[in-house]
Amino acid sequence: MALASTNSAEQVDIDIEARRVERRKKMYAAALPIGTAIALIVIWQLGVRLFDVPTYIAPAPSDVAYTFVDKFPILMANFWPTFYESILGFLFGNFFAIVIAIAFVHSKNVEKAFFPIAVFINTIPILAIAPILVLIFGPGLTAKVVIAALICFFPTLVNMVRGLQAVSPQSLELARILSASKSEIFWKIRLPSSLPFLFSALRIAATTCVIGAIVGEWVGADLGLGALIIDSTFNFNSPLLYATVFMSSGLSVCLFAAVAIAERLIIRW
Repeated sequence: MALASTNSAEQVDIDIEARRVERRKKMYAAALPIGTAIALIVIWQLGVRLFDVPTYIAPAPSDVAYTFVDKFPILMANFWPTFYESILGFLFGNFFAIVIAIAFVHSKNVEKAFFPIAVFINTIPILAIAPILVLIFGPGLTAKVVIAALICFFPTLVNMVRGLQAVSPQSLELARILSASKSEIFWKIRLPSSLPFLFSALRIAATTCVIGAIVGEWVGADLGLGALIIDSTFNFNSPLLYATVFMSSGLSVCLFAAVAIAERLIIRW
């Protein structure tokens, strides 16, 4: 009895120590990028001050932070259009990519006919196709959404096709033996197996949709982070330029984090 109690106490101590080690590892993993970022900011600040770099070339982080606070209403007024364009482009681009990927998997003729066209469109640089889309749809919201959707479309299409096809032949054969319909095979076998591939593409799309919206604003817009970047560049307002770039980067990070959270909630296996 005493021996069993001693072994139990030792096991508890081992478990507690293992949890402490795991917590320390997680804290270190979180602290490492934060510490690196702080170190780079300090080096940037010291380098600009020590070498007396002109503000219009490279402003100090303190100047960027001051501008971010001082021009925050302007930044937010330009943030929301880019946010809406990015979200709509993300939703439409990925929706059509998923629908077309399903069509490709269920019809080889459709895949052979349209996949080369999708590849060709993807080879056109987004900066080259953006003016064409602005001419077609005008300088309003539609053109920016289409550009953002287009830049999200191809990675999701490719990954979704791979995911839907990444089903083991044994699972498909078993489903056919059990007389499963095509819809049952899709919902119960193909779709679950495609989710890891899909979310890998969605993480990429979460960042590229912001790029697409900003590129669209470069071509023709009076409002938006892309338009503010162009305006700041031509006016040599580097602190505002850097603050705008950091805000657009923050939007991309937030969208990426939202997709990652959704992946953890949906994919539990």
